[in-house]
Amino acid sequence: MQTFRISRAAQLLGVSDDTVRRWVDQGLLPTTDAVPAEIPGDALAARAMQLTEEVQEANHALSSARNRFVGIVTRVQIDGVMAQVDLQSGPHRVVSLMSAEAARELNLEVGSLATASVKATNVVVEVPKG
Repeated sequence: MQTFRISRAAQLLGVSDDTVRRWVDQGLLPTTDAVPAEIPGDALAARAMQLTEEVQEANHALSSARNRFVGIVTRVQIDGVMAQVDLQSGPHRVVSLMSAEAARELNLEVGSLATASVKATNVVVEVPKG
C-alpha cells in the first residue's frame, strides 16, 4: 500500500502540516512505524472523504454535481457581457466563465467565499510514473 509523508498528506488534503500532526495526535489519522512517520493511503483517502462530507453537510443546497470546490475568489474580470472568476480551493485553481450579469448578481469580488460545482462526463485520471 502507498504511504505519504506528513507534508505530502497535508498538501493533498489542503491543510497545514501542523493540522495533519494534530489529527495524528487525536487518532484521526494513523501512521506507519517508519521514520519519519507516514500515513497509509487508504487512511488518507478516508479522511479526505470525511472532510468532504463535513463541507457537504454545511452546504444549504442539494446538487447532483459531485465535484465541488469550496474556496476563495482570487480574481473577477468582467468584460462586456462575460466574466472570468478565479477561485483558489486549497492547491487547486478553478476558473469559471459566466455572464457578467451572473457575476454581479452573486456579488463576486476578490476575497469572497464561493463554491465551484463541476459536472462533467469526461474526467481524466493520472498517476505518477514509477
